[in-house]
Amino acid sequence: MIVLKDMAKNQKSRLVFLAIFAILVGASIIGQSYLLVTIIDHIFVKATPFSEVIPFLIGLLLVLLARTLFSYLSGRTGIQMASTVKRTLRNQLLHRFSRNPIQSSIQGQSGQKVSVMMDAVDEVDSYYSSYIPQLFQASIIPIMILVVIFTEHLATGFIILITAPFIPVFMMVIGFKTKDKSEEQLDKMAGFSGKFLDTLQGLTTIKLYRQSKKQQDEIEKSSLGFREATMNVLKIAFQNSLALEFITMLSIGLIALEIALRMIVFQDLSFYTGFLMLVLAPEFFTKLKDLGSAFHTGRGSMGAAKILEKELTAPMQEMEWGESKLESLAPPTIEIRNGEFSYGEEAGSFSLKELNFSIQPLEQIAVIGRTGSGKSTLLHVIAGLLPLSKGELRWNNQLRSTYDEKDWFQRISYISQNPYLFSGTIADNIVIGGNEGATRDEISKAGEKAGIAELIQSLPDGYDTHVGEGGRGLSGGEKQRVALARAFLKQPSIILFDEPTTGLDLATERILQSSMEELAQKSTVITVAHRLHTIKNADRILLMDEGKIIATGTHEELLKTSTIYRDMVSVQQGRDEA
Repeated sequence: MIVLKDMAKNQKSRLVFLAIFAILVGASIIGQSYLLVTIIDHIFVKATPFSEVIPFLIGLLLVLLARTLFSYLSGRTGIQMASTVKRTLRNQLLHRFSRNPIQSSIQGQSGQKVSVMMDAVDEVDSYYSSYIPQLFQASIIPIMILVVIFTEHLATGFIILITAPFIPVFMMVIGFKTKDKSEEQLDKMAGFSGKFLDTLQGLTTIKLYRQSKKQQDEIEKSSLGFREATMNVLKIAFQNSLALEFITMLSIGLIALEIALRMIVFQDLSFYTGFLMLVLAPEFFTKLKDLGSAFHTGRGSMGAAKILEKELTAPMQEMEWGESKLESLAPPTIEIRNGEFSYGEEAGSFSLKELNFSIQPLEQIAVIGRTGSGKSTLLHVIAGLLPLSKGELRWNNQLRSTYDEKDWFQRISYISQNPYLFSGTIADNIVIGGNEGATRDEISKAGEKAGIAELIQSLPDGYDTHVGEGGRGLSGGEKQRVALARAFLKQPSIILFDEPTTGLDLATERILQSSMEELAQKSTVITVAHRLHTIKNADRILLMDEGKIIATGTHEELLKTSTIYRDMVSVQQGRDEA
């Protein structure tokens, strides 16, 4: 659970500095008031020569500089606290998203996650940079001023004691309302961000299906909702400021009235004391008023903290890793015993069940089944991207959770239907496969084996050619070949293919098939397959249905023993003939 106060307590040294700076600012305010009143009393009441007042003027200037310096240092300390907390929260969010990226990516919208990581975390800033420094100053400085006031003039002190409590009471009432409205504003912002990013990513599809006007209306509706939520927060802020100003002016007015009566009517109060009260009283209420404004923003931070807590504490299966290293570069024996996996506990959520199989080194495995049978999910489990909720995944008879994460993923290449390419050069996108210290010659050889060398040579900048985010500028087949080049450069022990030739033309598919066959000479290959050619050439076939492996064997064996497999082959043969 995110508790903003606890995160502040973790920075005890800075809290001590805030207390010290608050005391020094309070002393500066009191010194400033005494010097100002003394100067005016000497010049206008006692008619003291100006030369005798110069030391007091110099002292006033020094006190003003000291007050400015200590106020700056207090604010700077608050900003440093906020920076530390925001960095911690963003690291926690990034760690959570990166620990299990598959789970993270299928829950919620990308834009919403970006909004939480950027906007919600930024909202926490004001709690530390504004509210906590003001809280220290409002807790220390008014007490220091009140002590001075009581020693100089009791009546003013009692008026302050009666009127001052109205400010914190009012702050509490407004604060709870602010918290609710701030949560609503952040929810609207996250929804708007998610919707806008989704629309941008699917702009081509939206255009093709003539849904631009509908999406425009939905974005406008989301934008107006965010605007209204923001205006509600601002309205509360303005109301808060108005009420605080009213209470402050009323209190100071009562003090001024009492002093005027004592000085003019009863004539039992000196100018020096009366003027000092009129200087100190506004300083007292200013600190409480500043706390009120900071309290408003602090309650907004509470709303942001609630959203962050929800994101950080949402149920998610995390991957566990150990420190064991794979001693050999040779492909391992892979085994799953009594394995189960579920995307959630809700009724109807997909799950893998009763997984019991083993894969021998250098074996070529084809995973087949109807759409939605769990083929890709099984590959994610084998790759270590998803944790088994029950059962064991073993490599060389050792539990997956005992292996070092970096060492594990160094031995695996995963090539999906649509491999992701980042904004950067083609060389950068090949090297990201795992061999960061690769030379240009090694990158070129990997490109040749993947069948992409001819394309690279036709480009003006060769491997230094930039591609857009998601591989914009390259075709599907070209992106697949870049992904294969990653595998050739990495030389993994296990290669997972998730229907890599889907949607490709015949010539490109043949190039990819040839590259895949070369990779299979030194690696265990597990392929989610739909082409009969791939299926027939596999050493063993895993037939899946509704999250279970219902049959295993070679092509000939399954033709004899599995009706479902025979039906699938018949359909595939019909398509190939067509």
